[in-house]
Amino acid sequence: MLDAQTSDPRSTPDGPAEGNTVMHGENLPVLESLPDESFQLIYVDPPFNTGRTQRRAERTMIRSDEGTHTGFQGRSYDTVLGENRWYTDSFDDYLQFIAPRLMHAHRLLNETGTLYVHLDYREVHYVKVLLDDIFGRKCFLNEIIWAYDYGGRAKSRWPSKHDTILVYVKDPKKYHFDSAEVDREPYMAPGLVTPEKRAKGKLPTDVWWHTIVSPTGKEKTGYPTQKPEGILRRIISASSRPGDWVLDFFAGSGTTGAVAAAMDRKFYLIDQNDQAIEVMRGRLPDGTDFATVEA
Repeated sequence: MLDAQTSDPRSTPDGPAEGNTVMHGENLPVLESLPDESFQLIYVDPPFNTGRTQRRAERTMIRSDEGTHTGFQGRSYDTVLGENRWYTDSFDDYLQFIAPRLMHAHRLLNETGTLYVHLDYREVHYVKVLLDDIFGRKCFLNEIIWAYDYGGRAKSRWPSKHDTILVYVKDPKKYHFDSAEVDREPYMAPGLVTPEKRAKGKLPTDVWWHTIVSPTGKEKTGYPTQKPEGILRRIISASSRPGDWVLDFFAGSGTTGAVAAAMDRKFYLIDQNDQAIEVMRGRLPDGTDFATVEA
């Protein structure tokens, strides 16, 4: 049940909530309480089941005459470590954990809706088979590869530098996809196309080259596994319209909500991590309703 100090945002006649909402608590009981076909778009970035604790410390660069780092025009900087944020990413039976949540995702999508499930190489093949069973293979739309080139380099194997996003639709004959709203990319061989096409750019394929969140960039929150806003902008612009509801039940740093609000969509986020809620309180727009689910 919800905290007694917060009105229930889950039972309004016009949708899952009256306004943008963040639920603090275990996601499964919240999903169970939401009405059928409430959302146009669901994006989830569930734990990748790496078997280890994910940690990230905030780092801030400050000017210092005796700094340990040299930057632009020879200026000296020191690194100041901030708060350490973490979550545990380990489940004995990952599919048993994720299956009921994905079944609710299917129930909660409306007939024009789309689900995006963001995974890495450890579990994506198993989850693909599971989603084929839940949605039906005819509802599989895309396997998106998000490729990036940053971070450590393994020397005993090919370095892993991509994530996979599985895309399923509720109804393969009715789903919404607006390619005209998607950001366009430069052609890799611009000399092979007309000047008009070069100026317009090309529609992205199912392989997305996009940098991760820079450790020193404006987007960073210090939360582990934070995803870039550019990835969510592309998803939200393609598969939803202004005014639509967007759900993320592994909300983490709140990127889905931040981008949805900036694009005139309504969001409903769920996360049980105290530090995730703290980050979202500082990141999401004023007027966001924060509610607590009691254990």
